Amino acid sequence: MKCSEKNSTDSKERDLARKKLDWSCSLIVASLVGAFGSSFLYGYNLSVVNAPTPYIKSFYNESWERRYGHPVDPDTLTLLWSVTVSIFAIGGLVGTLMVKLIGKVLGRKYTLLVNNGFAVSAALLMACSLQAGALEMLIVGRFIMGVDGGIALSALPMYLNEISPKEIRGSLGQVTAIFICIGVFAGQVLGLPELLGKESTWPYLFGVIAVPALVQLVSLPFLPESPRYLLFEKHDQAGAEKAFQTFLGKEDVSRELEEVLTESRMQRNVQLVSMLELLRSPLVRWQVVTVVITMACYQLCGLNAIWFYTNSIFGKAGIPPVKIPYITLSTGGIETLAAIFSGLVIERLGRRPLLIGGFGLMALFFGILTVTLTLQDHASWIPYLSIVCILAIIASFCSGPGGIPFILTGEFFQQPQRPAAFVIAGTVNWLSNFAVGLLFPFIQTPDKRSYKKMADSSQDPMFLASAH
Repeated sequence: MKCSEKNSTDSKERDLARKKLDWSCSLIVASLVGAFGSSFLYGYNLSVVNAPTPYIKSFYNESWERRYGHPVDPDTLTLLWSVTVSIFAIGGLVGTLMVKLIGKVLGRKYTLLVNNGFAVSAALLMACSLQAGALEMLIVGRFIMGVDGGIALSALPMYLNEISPKEIRGSLGQVTAIFICIGVFAGQVLGLPELLGKESTWPYLFGVIAVPALVQLVSLPFLPESPRYLLFEKHDQAGAEKAFQTFLGKEDVSRELEEVLTESRMQRNVQLVSMLELLRSPLVRWQVVTVVITMACYQLCGLNAIWFYTNSIFGKAGIPPVKIPYITLSTGGIETLAAIFSGLVIERLGRRPLLIGGFGLMALFFGILTVTLTLQDHASWIPYLSIVCILAIIASFCSGPGGIPFILTGEFFQQPQRPAAFVIAGTVNWLSNFAVGLLFPFIQTPDKRSYKKMADSSQDPMFLASAH
């Protein structure tokens, strides 16, 4: 009995030591640098349009009046603003459709590096739009930034999935979600009135986008390419072995190399699978269905509406305008902590419990939120209960559904199927994102008569930011 207990203890100690060895310095740097220049920017661009909303709408109105001699119609302004927000998703869809071809030619690492060109050019366009007096520059910049996001959210999870040992693949995969949350939080912090969220400085909020891109551009070249890409696509066994040694932090990588070589020999005559072939294949039908449903729910659960229009939602919930930017910070902090928690427990609890539990809690708190928003005029404390519900929804999302769909897409499919799988997942992701970003302002907008009544009786700038 004692011998059995001792063996069990020794086994646990070996597993713990193995996991510590798996987290090499190069692996940590690759994940942090890759995510900072990729998923961080995606998260940042979800929230960065929120704080300067009234100033951007004012800029649109001034530009329109300067060109056409009259103020923009309220419906046209709502449409322009919806397009500005949602065209980010159209760019994301374009980027997703490009990533398979670019990834095959350039590899995972160089795809991420080339992608920084989109981010820098988008940052310059958007930062200079006010000075140039061209609202189109802001809209085009948002589209290009979407292309960057579409490429990044496919290439980065593939890169992290292929460089990480299987024992920590889930935890490392959550780095994508964690940096999305950190990006959202950074956009909220920089959007405070004391920092860049002022009428004179809002273009700099978009200029900041160039910084993470440049950091990745100068850092990532010193790290190896994905060893799996080197073996499968380039047939470079020596390069793959060296990459494994760098990422795993050890000289003897024969076991890992043999696993990949065995998979490579089994699929030697298998070409990259197209999207249509993957959708038609009965062998992976349920994997595809699972990825499509989880990725659609990732967007259509409504959390991006909260990120895009946080100030407006809190304004509608009856929160005083002066308090809204600071309450908004709590959403970014909660989602970051929840994503970190998920990364710490995912290997112990598993993907399925976190995914189902997260969506289940979201459904519960969305139901409570619907009640509190309906009854918000009945008591002064009810709007604050709405805030608690929103924070609980965000925590539930980021603890599981916020990152696991990207991990599942990498884990469900073999190497020849993986690029097509990420294109399918990305297409569903960005189309759903576009629908939420475009339609939510119109869903939220009151009818014409109630709008006119409110407009006549309100001079509140927060109202102007959230209505027509």
